[in-house]
Amino acid sequence: MEQNNKLIAEFMGLTNHHNDSSMMVRETLQGNEVVPIDVLQYHTSWDWLMPVIHKILKDNDGTEFFNFSANISHALFNNNINNAYKSVVEFIKDQNTEVIGSFDENGDLIF
Repeated sequence: MEQNNKLIAEFMGLTNHHNDSSMMVRETLQGNEVVPIDVLQYHTSWDWLMPVIHKILKDNDGTEFFNFSANISHALFNNNINNAYKSVVEFIKDQNTEVIGSFDENGDLIF
């Protein structure tokens, strides 16, 4: 769960702390804010998760988005944060795979 919350935080623009892997950094108008990974609440709080969902809905389209949209609609309709969270994590992982690419058994990038 902590790794998935970190994944979501990175999607939302937080970066890894240069000295401490248990912390992330959020840029604010007042300067950088250090955020411990263990306080991220994407998995338990709609207040944390809804801005992520909004960003995905605002910034994406295509087949992966269509699947996400159907899954997230169902989760929201049923007020099921667990399914919404899983859909968000799955969508971000799929997006990261598309950006990074696929690799063969030797670790070479497949175009």
